[in-house]
Amino acid sequence: MLSRIATSRTNRAAVAAAMMTTASLVLLPAAAGAETVLRIGMTAADIPRTLGQPDQGFEGNRFTGVTMYDSLTMWDLSSADKPSVVIPGLATEWKVDEADKTKWTFKLRPGVTFHDGAPFNADAVVWNVEKVLKQDAPQFDPSQVGVTASRMPTLASARKIDDMTVELTTKEPDSFLPINLTNLFMASPTKWQKLYEAATGADDKAKSQAAWAAFAKDASGTGPWKMSKFTPRERLELAKNEAYWDKARVPKSDKMILLPMPEANARTAALLSGQVDWVEAPAPDALPEIKQRGFKLYANEQPHVWPWQFSRVEGSPWNDIRVRKAANLCVDRDGLRDGLLAGLMVPATGTFEKGHPWRGNVTFEIKYDKAAAQKLMQEAGFGPNKKLEVKIQTSASGSGQMQPLPMNEYLQQALAECYFDVKLDVIEWNTLFTNWRRGAKDASANGANATNVTYAAMDPFFALVRFLQSSMAPPVSNNWGFINNPKFDELVKKARQTFDPAERDKALAELHAASVDDAAFLYVAHDVGPRAMSPKVKGVVQPKSWFIDFSPISVE
Repeated sequence: MLSRIATSRTNRAAVAAAMMTTASLVLLPAAAGAETVLRIGMTAADIPRTLGQPDQGFEGNRFTGVTMYDSLTMWDLSSADKPSVVIPGLATEWKVDEADKTKWTFKLRPGVTFHDGAPFNADAVVWNVEKVLKQDAPQFDPSQVGVTASRMPTLASARKIDDMTVELTTKEPDSFLPINLTNLFMASPTKWQKLYEAATGADDKAKSQAAWAAFAKDASGTGPWKMSKFTPRERLELAKNEAYWDKARVPKSDKMILLPMPEANARTAALLSGQVDWVEAPAPDALPEIKQRGFKLYANEQPHVWPWQFSRVEGSPWNDIRVRKAANLCVDRDGLRDGLLAGLMVPATGTFEKGHPWRGNVTFEIKYDKAAAQKLMQEAGFGPNKKLEVKIQTSASGSGQMQPLPMNEYLQQALAECYFDVKLDVIEWNTLFTNWRRGAKDASANGANATNVTYAAMDPFFALVRFLQSSMAPPVSNNWGFINNPKFDELVKKARQTFDPAERDKALAELHAASVDDAAFLYVAHDVGPRAMSPKVKGVVQPKSWFIDFSPISVE
């Protein structure tokens, strides 16, 4: 296992060095006069895309999605105690057609305007659906498709019924649609059209790309925050939207500044030296100092999994279930939590833990049992003198990735004791996320037979379907390893076509139990979303969600 003492000393030295570096920087602007400013150090290496559909996973949605934009349905982020659930957003109500369950009617919220003053209505909804689904639409943007269409794969079209009513049609009956729509953010068609008309280009496609590029620098959504200044790769400044439709969520701070800081020690040093007020995922080894110096730490169990996703293509070493089970039994998750992450994780024994309605009757007990793991590996033909070489593609930072390098080095050493020879292929986070949609067969995998991309487990599609259903293999969605299990496909169809919530939960529980019993992933950890911040930051509610509402937060 990792040497805890050596790791601790190394991390302390790194934080000290990072503090010396940040101390030499020009201080970022703090509050001036009556203006209150919240400065946040993100784990991202770049500002997530701002044009309406963010990249960089759910960190992008957290910072440039739910801030500047709204969706038809949204997550309730108001409680630290209750699970986040889907609530009305730009749609006030919705229902499926009992005679044709591929058709849904959504009633829209009246009186909402975009940041540029244009009204939100049914035409805007149709326009935003077509920006990612209708290839011959002027506003169609291929760059937004991958991060959107794969999250709502059954949505086929949108039709205006009247100014405040739309009909959405799916390719097949899909009870998950209202949840999926939390990922479709509404950008202003009026603002985009003006930019399109002013754009120059060789053809309509070039003009469209130019319009989206201009839109990204001067975005217009309906969200509680408005873009005020954007410097790519450096910072994004957001100002509160005084005219936001939900008066309870008009931001308490005047401005929020988002800063890319992908390295944990540098983020921590920036906080300790007063460069920022808030950091995501601080360096675990620095937590005692963070607390001792009066900074606040927030954490809450998230619907989130930190896994290895296995390749199941022909020739993959993970095609042997004994090997998959052995890997799951060879990891001391308690040791990882207490020895490396300062307690900031929950051991994962599946995508959902006991007590969750989607847990199911799991028979393969995931726990630390090195002897059982070694026995399985020996049965599979491996041992001390014949190790199984596997290669994992991971990142150095990123949304929900927690502390990916130290965690993967821990797994590398742990699995070595069960006759695995683990090679790490470390790449930039956004590249890893892009590769995730290309799959194990693509050259971008660089020979890796496993990938380490964390995932949200808030809704059934995100948590299960996109990984387990054979039709979700790349380029459609995130079945990176090309799992093709008829039982999984049958259970996915059953859950999708069950519109009674209780019965749907039973079908999802059956699907989850089947996936754990098959050791579909190497399940390692659930994140708790640690955030460290200045005591000047008030009004923080850390929900049981990947997201957080910045509106009620103030800075003294």
